Amino acid sequence: MSKKALIAPCGMNCGICLGYLREKNRCEGCRFYCEGKPEYCKKCIIINCALLSQTESKFCYDCPKYPCRRLKQLDQRYKTKYHMSMIENLETIKKIGLDNFVENENKRWICPSCGAVRSVHRDFCLLCKTPFNV
Repeated sequence: MSKKALIAPCGMNCGICLGYLREKNRCEGCRFYCEGKPEYCKKCIIINCALLSQTESKFCYDCPKYPCRRLKQLDQRYKTKYHMSMIENLETIKKIGLDNFVENENKRWICPSCGAVRSVHRDFCLLCKTPFNV
């Protein structure tokens, strides 16, 4: 699976999501249907948005309602709890392109101690348990 396909319409990098990184009931990412996907993800307002399906890029930044109320709420929650912004991600994708964004993400979310992919949802490495300064 392409790492580009792991970038959700809202700007979330599913490759750093705890649901994607876990071994049991693994989620394949927002753009894919899979058994491990939590019910609230299957019902996500953003991934199921009719306006999104009409955009050329299939990213929220191309929507006439961008940023919509739901995206703003999601962005605020992630900025507060996880120190990551969906809207900043989308603006970066729009500015530098998806390939460059993915390349930057691959560097940004690597554990400096063991080299494993870090989860945005934890303040420590899932593999070696090294804590991160957030």
